[in-house]
Amino acid sequence: RVLRAGCGNSALSYDLHELGYTDVTSIDFSPACIAAMRARYAHRCPSLRWAVMDIRALAFPDAAFDVVLEKGTLDVLMVEETDPWNVSPQAVASMHRVLAEVSRVLCPGGCFISITFAQPHFRKPHYAQEAFGWSLRHIVCGDGDTGTFHYYLYVMRKGQPLDPSDLALGRRLHQPPLPPASPPPQDPLDDDDEDYLLAIQL
Repeated sequence: RVLRAGCGNSALSYDLHELGYTDVTSIDFSPACIAAMRARYAHRCPSLRWAVMDIRALAFPDAAFDVVLEKGTLDVLMVEETDPWNVSPQAVASMHRVLAEVSRVLCPGGCFISITFAQPHFRKPHYAQEAFGWSLRHIVCGDGDTGTFHYYLYVMRKGQPLDPSDLALGRRLHQPPLPPASPPPQDPLDDDDEDYLLAIQL
């Protein structure tokens, strides 16, 4: 039982079916998107299920899925953030709400897979919350040497504990940000109006 959260117009749900994962439910916030996907696969793969749904309030019972898979959907929650090192309380709360829903619909032993360009130091604190009741690991994909951007595969397993290091990351997410450091005193020779040649000691 696989849930595709935020399917968009991606063919991933169909690809999963072709790989043998025949129980796939795909949701998206956009009615137009879901209507288009339902029409696209009505004859090619009628067993795929499609539903208009908000990922912040999933209309499924507890433990309904063995796998929840999202690809870039959670990135939307961060799109208006100007500083990835200091995420706003609103974005933290939105992410927590979605992940709590994902955890709720996962069965014991189930797996949440998140595929994103978000690097671990930005994304892992959100996933590493003890309240979700899952473990966390990540895999780096892509090859920077060939010009392909690295992307990240995060895997959360329901019912397994977080590593202490990940747990510490998750706790830091809820700590107030440190005040900005005061700038160091400026050397008179660094003044923009000073001729740089005067600073050269021969």
